[in-house]
Amino acid sequence: MTFLGLTGPVRAICLLLVGLSLMSWAGPARAQHSASEAPPAQVQQLLKLLQDPTVKSWMDEQQKSPSSPAVRTPPEGESVTSEIVAGRIAALRTHLVLLAQALPYLPAELRDGIGRLIAELQGRSVYGILILIAGFLVLGAGLEWLFWMATAGFRRRILRLPQHTPMERLRMIGMRLAFSLSEVVIFALGSVGAFLALEWPPLLKQVVMAYLIAGVMLRLTLVGLRLFLAPRLDDPEEIASFRLLPATTEEARFWYRGLGAFVGWFVIGWATVDVLRALGLSVEARRLMAYGLGIGLLLIAIGIVWMRPRIHAGTGNREQSPRHLSHTVAASLLSVLFVLLWVLWVAGFTRLFWLGAVATLLPLAIRVGEKASRHALRTAADSTPSDSQSLIAIYLDRGIRVALIAGAALLLAHVWDIDLIEVTSRDTILNRLLRGMLSSVVILLVADLLWQIAKTVIDRRLAEVAAMASPGSAEALRQARLRTLLPIFRSVIFAVLAVVAVLMALAALGVEIGPLIAGAGIVGVAVGFGSQTLVKDVISGIFYLLDDAFRVGEYIQSGSYKGTVESLGFRSVKLRHHRGPIFTVPYGQLGAVQNMSRDWVIDKMAINVTYDTDLAKVKQVIKKIGKELAEDPEFAPKIIEPLKMQGVEEFGDFAIQIRLKMMTRPGEQFAIRRRANALIKKAFEENGIEFALPTVQVAGREDAGLAAAQEGLKILKPPPA
Repeated sequence: MTFLGLTGPVRAICLLLVGLSLMSWAGPARAQHSASEAPPAQVQQLLKLLQDPTVKSWMDEQQKSPSSPAVRTPPEGESVTSEIVAGRIAALRTHLVLLAQALPYLPAELRDGIGRLIAELQGRSVYGILILIAGFLVLGAGLEWLFWMATAGFRRRILRLPQHTPMERLRMIGMRLAFSLSEVVIFALGSVGAFLALEWPPLLKQVVMAYLIAGVMLRLTLVGLRLFLAPRLDDPEEIASFRLLPATTEEARFWYRGLGAFVGWFVIGWATVDVLRALGLSVEARRLMAYGLGIGLLLIAIGIVWMRPRIHAGTGNREQSPRHLSHTVAASLLSVLFVLLWVLWVAGFTRLFWLGAVATLLPLAIRVGEKASRHALRTAADSTPSDSQSLIAIYLDRGIRVALIAGAALLLAHVWDIDLIEVTSRDTILNRLLRGMLSSVVILLVADLLWQIAKTVIDRRLAEVAAMASPGSAEALRQARLRTLLPIFRSVIFAVLAVVAVLMALAALGVEIGPLIAGAGIVGVAVGFGSQTLVKDVISGIFYLLDDAFRVGEYIQSGSYKGTVESLGFRSVKLRHHRGPIFTVPYGQLGAVQNMSRDWVIDKMAINVTYDTDLAKVKQVIKKIGKELAEDPEFAPKIIEPLKMQGVEEFGDFAIQIRLKMMTRPGEQFAIRRRANALIKKAFEENGIEFALPTVQVAGREDAGLAAAQEGLKILKPPPA
């Protein structure tokens, strides 16, 4: 079942954009908070008063006076948590009181701000300014249309680009991205560039520039959405193969429109708040406007999660309705999450807001990067990626992951006012803890990258080994050892990387790993004494592998166990019997192993012929049959030495037993023997050679037989009446 009714990457990228935009609304409010400072004149007046000798003497007398109350020092055992909570509550109360006090004055401040703008316009109307802004936007759109018409050949070239391999697909993605960015640049030059080329009053310039930049930001966002989703709205040239995320056209179209509306409202609101700052509105008034616009943004986000397309239960069809339980629960949870983020932002808990948002959206962003990279670097259904292509996918996926984690860390450091340079230079408990956490994250990311590279290379090698040679061929036999050792080697690499990464991360956090290693050694010795059978199995398995006693795919027999080796573990081997059952045999119980799949096998056959058979003729017939089998295309690669007659094995009671022999590939002797038996029977019938069969002859005296018959007749004859 898919969460939110969508595939993972489509859902994640949409939630990521929604959440990041919600988080971004806190930026202006936080930046404007620092702007509420005392006027410089008042500050200078306060400093002059503090420097006055009369004020200084009065302050000294007040400090020396015994009647002055002493500063209260908290008891040693008093908790600091209550003080922090009380301070937060007081700050929240002050924040809300300031907003409530500023609310009645908001219309007046808006009128004053508009009045300043009108006064600077020098007779120009507001409607004229709006028409002017629209004209610049139309100019940018016109230049973009001309660019579109001039690059028709380039767009057709992009459509004809092959997309069979990941590298060809990456090239296509790069060309589409370059073309789309060129469109935005042309639009920006036509709108923003034309506006900047003229002289404008300062306030008017700030107002118009804010909305023009908002339009450019919206265009950039739409370019990114088209690149990821390829919604095919009005462009027939936009095909589904261009889509970077695995989604249907209906899903792509819905999310393109929904996120386009969301981002459009966001950039217009951001520009509006910036314009209000330029118009001279107070910090509280700007915050009230931002919170009001944020409500609209919140409603759009909630509408998106409730109206999203999904898979209808039981049919597999993607529909817009009816609602079902999973859809309702998921939409309700997301709505509560968005409302909670908005409340945290309005309440002024910026740090908690960013922490919760990053913790929620970072896993989704990582999942988006993973799915997008895999979908972009996918191969054709009838081909497998090469080592270089697989490594490129790993580098791209892990590179996106590292960039997202690093960006989240820098964002939190900026919001929490953490100086990363100071963290690395100063030696305090908090700084050491932060350094350890950063080092641990880097260590785990490097370990994950190394593991993914090793895993991909080993898996690719196993796939090549499995498809390299046909079963039973010499090449397949040579590659069987790789199929045996590589899975074990992969598990060992994972265990080593995991242990080393955990120990290094603990050491970076300041944990003494020496006692941990010593304790682990003691525990290992205790476990070894308590589980000697397990240790015996593991050690025996190591020596079986070193001796190359058997490989995956070989048929072995050990005591009462026999079968084809399917897999090798740390303490046991799995044998598949030729009738189906599978045996899991610990290495310690194998003992002497009889390997029936190495190099070659000799199959011997015994035939009984009558004593009057011409043995020379039999030898010629058998030699001819062996030559015929060796020339058969079906059996020729499997026969090492052809079928031949070794000679007379023994003289039996009723037949001469002759022995036949041939050398074949291991496991192929059974089919060849059945074919040889059929040819021998046919050739013996054609050449008059008879198989000897055991017979029983009963003989005796004739008079005794007659007497017995007469006695029998007398017994059967009825008595006279």
